[in-house]
Amino acid sequence: MVSFEHDIKPLFREDDRDAMDFVFDLWNYDDVRANADNILERIKDGSMPCDEEWPQERIELLERWIQEGMPA
Repeated sequence: MVSFEHDIKPLFREDDRDAMDFVFDLWNYDDVRANADNILERIKDGSMPCDEEWPQERIELLERWIQEGMPA
């Protein structure tokens, strides 16, 4: 099972967190859970993170976490 603390939170760098802090905190479970679909959409379209696209494996991990009910 994919968990936020172990698998998802580490995907977001401090720079990613700082860049998105005006909308939500990428290191905060409740914020990421509430915005998971939007975050996934932005990652898939390449607009987040702003400096490099995620490899497919990371995208699939985030998708799996969402599909599994977004466990903490």
